[in-house]
Amino acid sequence: MSAVQDVGIVGAGASGLAAAALLAEAGVAVVVYEATPDLAALGSGITLQGNALRALDRVGVWEQVKERSFAFDVTGIRAPGREAPLVAEMRDNRMGGPAYPATAGMYRPDLAEILLGRARAAGATVRFGARVTGLTQADDRVTLTLADAAGASTTVTHDLVVGADGLNSTVRELIGIETRPEPNGMGIFRAFVRRPAGADHTELVFGGPSYIAGFCPTGEDTMYAYLVEDKQDRQGLTAAEGSRIMAEKARPYGAHWDDVRAQLEQGVEHVHYTWFTSHLVAEPWHRGRAVVIGDAAHSCPPTVAQGAAQALEDAVVLADVLTTHDTLTDALWTEFHARRVPRASAVVEVSNQIASWLLAHERGDVEGLHRVISDLVSQEP
Repeated sequence: MSAVQDVGIVGAGASGLAAAALLAEAGVAVVVYEATPDLAALGSGITLQGNALRALDRVGVWEQVKERSFAFDVTGIRAPGREAPLVAEMRDNRMGGPAYPATAGMYRPDLAEILLGRARAAGATVRFGARVTGLTQADDRVTLTLADAAGASTTVTHDLVVGADGLNSTVRELIGIETRPEPNGMGIFRAFVRRPAGADHTELVFGGPSYIAGFCPTGEDTMYAYLVEDKQDRQGLTAAEGSRIMAEKARPYGAHWDDVRAQLEQGVEHVHYTWFTSHLVAEPWHRGRAVVIGDAAHSCPPTVAQGAAQALEDAVVLADVLTTHDTLTDALWTEFHARRVPRASAVVEVSNQIASWLLAHERGDVEGLHRVISDLVSQEP
């Protein structure tokens, strides 16, 4: 018997939909409430390392992900400049174990579509256009107040509410957690482009006018490219404006960036700009019968590419403890936090340290910190 019979999940991102699928599969009644009118994943790419793929297998979608992603086991490092000589080509650790590649790049909306389909197939209900405006708790129930697109208000009750509603989590605020994401000083352009011939694994350039210039293949004909800079106020950029600015910033880089720059100069449909943020909710992540996971609980710069993996692991572990304990007790929460907080904390700390070195133009032991995280996340969560 599960610790809960009826769960409301706020947010239809990766962690929310993964948790919904796992809980519904175990016989729990699940409703997901998503404020946006439809799947609103950014139209760029996502890097999924081996432990993320292992988690997706637990959710039951690895075969679909494998068909719609681009897998590789190597990362290349190039020197900055137009000549862009290859400095190193490193074989990556398969952090999910030998059954999965080291990394898979993917079109982010494809992953969202797969997870939505899996959650619904498992029996979860997903309600779009349902914005949470209030949350109250009793000893054995949680009541959510919802507003629809027309502003009409309704209430629903659940045994447990999971706040998987992202960086600017409403649930986190409503349950009294004051931690907020803070900008770390960096911003990133991401563009979804055609994959040049031979660009069959991630390549990174550290230095030059950008902190990092990199790309990740996402399919036979696609990849996403990114440039990391000092954060700028670039709100409201159109795709055309973003393409033009990113093309100019890519000009000092060579090799496959020549092809990427040419595409940007022509204009690409999907160009996005965001700031890097960081936060970590101190233990406990729950208040009564409400808990936050994924980006609602922690965020960090993508310097070790573990954001999606940690969000998915949150979902897997939460579903595991909820379906292996009989009641919602302190013992359940102790196990959940023991399995998640140290791991997520290490990822946030290491990601921030690497970002700090980049901001200060310092040559820290980046490789050593990558090994620390690789060894940690290779273990089952």
